[in-house]
Amino acid sequence: MPIRRQEPEALSRSASKLLRRLYGQRHLQIMALLGVLWIVVFNYVPMYGIVIAFKDFNITASISAAPWVGLEHFKAFLEDDSLADVVKNTIGMSVLKLLFGFPLPIVFALFLNELRSVRYKKAVQTISYLPHFLSWVILGGILATWLADVGIVNRLLLAMNLIEEPISYLAEPDYFWTIIVTSDIWKELGWSAIIYLAAISGVSPEMYEAATIDGAGRFQKMIYVTLPAIKGTITILFILAVSGILNSNFDQILVLKNQLNESASNVVDVYVYQVGLKQSRFSYATAVGLLKSFISLALLLSANYITKRLNNTSLF
Repeated sequence: MPIRRQEPEALSRSASKLLRRLYGQRHLQIMALLGVLWIVVFNYVPMYGIVIAFKDFNITASISAAPWVGLEHFKAFLEDDSLADVVKNTIGMSVLKLLFGFPLPIVFALFLNELRSVRYKKAVQTISYLPHFLSWVILGGILATWLADVGIVNRLLLAMNLIEEPISYLAEPDYFWTIIVTSDIWKELGWSAIIYLAAISGVSPEMYEAATIDGAGRFQKMIYVTLPAIKGTITILFILAVSGILNSNFDQILVLKNQLNESASNVVDVYVYQVGLKQSRFSYATAVGLLKSFISLALLLSANYITKRLNNTSLF
C-alpha cells in the first residue's frame, strides 16, 4: 500500500517539475513549436495531394471528386517515347557530378587546411564559396555571355589557335553535360568544402604530433591521419549524394537549356515542369515525381546498407 501511494506522488512531482522547466523555457519552446508548425503545414499537409497520381485530376474540381485510375499514369510514363532520353540525361549528368563534384571539395578542403597563412587561407575560402550565394539566374547569364560566339571563352581559344572559328557552346548538345558539371563544381566547390573543413578542425592535434614523430610528411599526414579522421563525414555525405542522383538541379538546367540543346538537357525535373505546368497534366506529373521519390528512397537505403556493411558508418 505505501508504494502505491508514493507512485502518484512521484509522478505528480515529475510532471510539476517538467511543467516548470517548460515554462522557464517558454520562449525557446514557442520558437520550436513555430518551426514544427511550419513543417507540418508546408511539408506534411500538402502530401495529401500525392493521391492525384492515382486519379484523373481536373483543376476545376476537388481532389476528392477526381476518379481513381490506379497506376495508369505510371504506365503512361514508362511507355513515353521521351523516357529513354530523360533518364539518360538525368543519370548521366548526376553520375558525372558524383564522380567529379563529390571528391573535389574533399581534395580542396585537404589542401586548404595545409595552408599556413591564415589570411591567405581565409581569402581563398571566401573567393571559392562566393558563387554559392549567387542564384543560377545570375550565373546563367554570366555563363551565357562567356560561352557566346563573341564571349571570352571563344576569344581566348581563338587567340591561342585552339579553334578556327567561334563555337556556340550552349547551342551544341555535345557540350551541355560538360557545361553543367563544370559550372556546378565552380558554384558549389567552396561551399561544400566548409563541411569537410569543420570535420578536419575536430581532428586531435596529438594525432598529427604522433605522425610527425613517426617521420610522416605533410602529404602522408593528409592521407593517413586526416582522411581516416573525416571518413564518417565523407560517408554520410556520399549516401546523401547517391540518394540525390535523380535530382539534376532544376534551376541550373532550366536557365541554361534551350531548344537547340534540348536533346541533352531534358531531365526528369524539367520534364515534370513542362508536362505538369505547361500542359496542365497534374496527375501525370505527380506520378512521375512520386516514382522519382521512390527510386531516390531505394537508392538511399541501398547506399546506407552498403556503407554500413563496408565501414560500419551509416545514417541509421
